[in-house]
Formats: sequence, structure tokens, C-alpha cells
Amino acid sequence: MSSSRTSTVFTVAAVTVLGGLVAYAVYFDYKRRNDVEFRKKLRKEKKKVTKQTQQAQAQADAASEVSAAEIKAALLKIREEELPPTPDEKETYFIMQVQVGEQLAQKGPAFYLPAAMAFFRAMRVYPSPVELIMMLQSSLPPPLFKIFMEFVNAETTSRIEGYYDHFPPKRMNVSVQTGPAQGNQAAKKILVAEKDFEEGDVIYTEKPLVVALDADLEGEGKHCSFCFRPIQEDLAVIPTHDKLDSVYCSKDCENRAKLGWQNLLFGLEPVLPAELDNGMGALTTEQRHVAQSEYTEFIQTKAKQANLLAARFVAKQIAHELIKLLPNKTGPIIEELQQLADGKDPYLVGDHIERLRFVEGNSTKEEVKLLGAVLGTALPGLEESITDERHAVIVGKMAYNAIGVCPDGGRDNRPVSSDRPEELERTRTPYGTARQIGSGVYIVSSYLAHSCDPNTRPTFPNGTNELHLVAARPIKKGDELTMAWVDVSQHEGESAGMARRRRRIELARGWRFKCECAKCVREAMDELEQEQNAAHDAALGVSGDESKVEAVMRHEKLPGQGMGPD
Repeated sequence: MSSSRTSTVFTVAAVTVLGGLVAYAVYFDYKRRNDVEFRKKLRKEKKKVTKQTQQAQAQADAASEVSAAEIKAALLKIREEELPPTPDEKETYFIMQVQVGEQLAQKGPAFYLPAAMAFFRAMRVYPSPVELIMMLQSSLPPPLFKIFMEFVNAETTSRIEGYYDHFPPKRMNVSVQTGPAQGNQAAKKILVAEKDFEEGDVIYTEKPLVVALDADLEGEGKHCSFCFRPIQEDLAVIPTHDKLDSVYCSKDCENRAKLGWQNLLFGLEPVLPAELDNGMGALTTEQRHVAQSEYTEFIQTKAKQANLLAARFVAKQIAHELIKLLPNKTGPIIEELQQLADGKDPYLVGDHIERLRFVEGNSTKEEVKLLGAVLGTALPGLEESITDERHAVIVGKMAYNAIGVCPDGGRDNRPVSSDRPEELERTRTPYGTARQIGSGVYIVSSYLAHSCDPNTRPTFPNGTNELHLVAARPIKKGDELTMAWVDVSQHEGESAGMARRRRRIELARGWRFKCECAKCVREAMDELEQEQNAAHDAALGVSGDESKVEAVMRHEKLPGQGMGPD
């Protein structure tokens, strides 16, 4: 589904305003769209027409001689090359590679492979790859363009198919595999153990990509809004500007939240780093204040937690793109990317989210309009990065994959929602959503399938939202890992059948699926067998053991006992 491919939405070229106005963060794209001399030079480079008569057949033959192995080897070589870090250096690099490609192309078919490599290098730093591809298609000889597109396709295929070679990180002792097909449904991705574990072993630890503290706790000053750690009275770190009145347990948590999402959505500090902002951020402070106030009111009165998680995901995705503009890529955002892929060719946050399953998201036009205003006043052009359809998908992914954070089994004082049962917001937690203090989206743990008899359980032993996945029983290498998305215990006064129906209703309302795990199937068969036995007994005309003894015998004294019952 194209709308769900969010990894390509927040490219540098996307941070622009319609009508030719450009987000000042995107320096190179700004020059491309507004610098007349630059555009003339670029067009001149693309409008050269190659000879198409005497060399046509030779060109076709040359193209066919480039094997898949040669493309793969050349692509590996290009990947090892370091890309220029700054916008100015990228511009220079782009023009140089285009010139090299043109010069090699003029030498004839024998040089088409290195020419295609040069054009491919240029595309790696160009803000709008699709636009460049269209320009090259109209200006390059068809055989050369064909080789160039083989590079593009090979890179795309490698990035898609190679994703699970990098993710999850090997240090987590798990892998994502394709599970068995279920009926007419496509096979799902599942999480599999890569080593043996004993009961009680910690399989892995994972920090959330985005989080949201429960609304009744946000602003109370008792829990860190970033890591959820309890905060002692008068020890909270309070930001200068924050519409949600968030507090933090440390300056580190405050900084991580600010860089990840909080400043863009609810703060007033410049969004761009100082070396790129040049004082421009201060010009929109008042507009940001107004837009954030309206959006904050919506979040506090109309939105569910999944909507706030979605907004924070959008903000984090923007933060990941903006970090590309910095020459020195260090700090919490880079650390996060590297941890997700063992530091090897890290994928961006959109690459991870787009692979997750989702249900229809509860998103409105009002929400998209208000969020767009927050983004646009912070950095002109960002409002174009979200649409009604795309944001609904993101909200749906947050709702489907969020895990409830319940340190020490959760709490008992969460306010009871006035929503109807079928409209209640649910998160994955074996303790029940009513016991959580907040929720988060954990990329690796999102692949944990539900089971009413799970072999793992999520714990939060540090009192924070760092998830520790613990083996609930011995696990062998190759076993699928599962967790309970709902409370699967049998409550007091419940029969096994009643407990099964309760949890199946919860799963159907929250995640739109009918549980057919081994426990549910076994209990259903036991219940069916009991019903069949009862029906069979009724057909026989008996309800139990109807034999009896004479009344006088009921008072007979047995050896070593008193008198029998009346």
C-alpha cells in the first residue's frame, strides 16, 4: 500500500512548501528550485542527445553484456563509499558525478557501466530521486538508462529483502521469520528464538521507539514523561516551554524527549540545529504557540493515546531526516538508529514502522489539520508531510502495536473510561490495559504474536519503560516467541469457558482477530465434548447414577464408622 510507505515521505525533498516556497532547512533543494543559474546548468547537463543511428545495435549489445554479478559487485563498491555530509558538499558531489557520467556516456557503450555508476552516485544525494530518474530517462541512451535502472532496482530489492538481515540486532538473540500460512490469510512474520532459554531467563531488553504516559499522570510531576521512572517530590526536571506540562527525572531524559518529539510538538525552541537555523526559528514563535495550544487542547480532550503516539512518531521521523543535514552525526538519535541495526547500514524509523501490521486508525481531519499547523509553524513545509490517509495508517499502527507498561504488575488507580466497551483503547499487556501507567511502541516486540498460553512475558523491572522479555518456560532455539496481549488468567468465579470468551472478546475488539491458539482450541474442544456428553446423556434419559439402596440400608453401620446417612 503506497500510503503506508512512510519511509519515503520525509526525505529531504519532502520538507518543502507548495507554490515554490521551500523549507529553509533543505538548502540543496532550495537552490534546485529557486536558483535560476543552477537550474539552467542542471538542464543543460540533462538535455544532451546522444547518437542513436549507427551505434544503436552496439549500444543494445553493450547493455545486455552487463551481468547481474557485475551490477552487484559495482553496487557493493558504491555502498562502501562515504557520502558527503553537508548540503554544499552534496551539491558539489552531485554536479561532479553528473559531469562524470555524461563524459563517460559520450565515449560509447563500452563505458556505460561506469557511467551508470556515476549517475547512481548522483542519485544517492539528490533530494528527489524520482524526479532525477525521469530526467535521466529523457536524456540518456536507452541502453545506458537500462543499466542505471538495474542499479536502482538492485538497491531497492537489496534494501527490502535485506532488512531482516540487519533487524533485529543479533545481540537480541531473536530473528524474524515467516510463520505458517493460516487458511486463506497470508503468512505473518513471527519472532523466533535464536538460542535455548530456561524459565526466567531474560531473552532481550528493548527500549521503546515512542512512548506516551497515561493522561492522568502527565503533568502530575510524579513520573518521568520520557522513561516513566517515578520521580521524588521536588526533584523533577521541568522544561522552560512545554504545553503538556511534562516533567523528567533527569536532563538526559529531557534532552532525549526534546530531540525526539517534544520540542517540535509542544516546545518553542528552534527545530533546526543552530548551524542551520540562523535565527529563523525565532520568527515563528508566536505562530507556534497558537498552533500548539490548539493541538494540545485536542490531545487532552478528544484524542486517544494512539493519536499522541502517532504524532510523536511523525516528529521522530522528521528528527531522523533532519539529522542527515548535520556534518557530525552524533547524539541520541544516531545512537537509536545504530542500536536498531547493530550499527550496520541503519534503516530509518519509517523502514521499521512500514513493516508492522495495523488496524484502521481513529484519525480525523481535525487532528491532521491541527497537527499540520504545529509542524508547519515549526518548519515551513512540514505540514505537507502528512495526509488524512497516511496519518490514519500511522495511528492504526500505533494502536495495533502499542504495549502497555506495567512495572510491578501495574497500578490499581487508573481512572475508569466512560467509553463503551467496544470503543475502549487497548494495549498489549498480560496485566490488562487498566493497570498500565503508559504505553510505548517496541519495534522488535511488535513481532511477538499473541497466545493465551505464552512462552514469554514482558516485564519492567527497572521501574521504567525499558522492556525485559522473560522466558515463561524453557524455550528451544527455533521456537516461536509469544506473549499474552490481554489478561489470560481465569478470574475468581469464572469458568474456563467464560475466561476464554472474555479474552477472545478483548482480542476481537482491540486487534480484530479471532484467537485460535492451542489453549483456545483445546478449551473449546473440552467444552464441546462436555456439551456433547451432556446431550448424549439427556438422550439416554439419565442425568447421573440413578441407582439407590433401600431406605433401611442407608442407616447401616459400616465397619469402623458411625451410622450411615439418612
